[in-house]
Amino acid sequence: MSRVLVVYGPNLNLLGEREPHIYGHDTMEAINARLQDLARAEGVEVEFYQSNSEGAIIDRLQQSRKKVEAVVVNAGALSHYSYALRDAIAAIAIPVIEIHMTNVVARGEFRTNLVLAPACKGVIYG
Repeated sequence: MSRVLVVYGPNLNLLGEREPHIYGHDTMEAINARLQDLARAEGVEVEFYQSNSEGAIIDRLQQSRKKVEAVVVNAGALSHYSYALRDAIAAIAIPVIEIHMTNVVARGEFRTNLVLAPACKGVIYG
């Protein structure tokens, strides 16, 4: 069975409460439940991790590098400035997909700088 790690960065634990006009009303737990159902139907095991700490996210990626086949990461604001996280993604040498719940390039100039993207296999946003 394939294993995928889903990583959430800073403030994403507040989904459903934080700026619902931008991020919607679904909680992280509700999103995880839907992802779990989809993964189970495809025979994929999913592990979820959320941290508000850049270092903790890097530690988790490094610890998981030989335990999962792929990573899906929504790093939140870290996506726009964390070169340390970008380097960690490059170092783990497994496919990583960067995701964003909103169209980040339409939400302000600083959000158009996606420093993780070059180290990822792909980026999905909107």
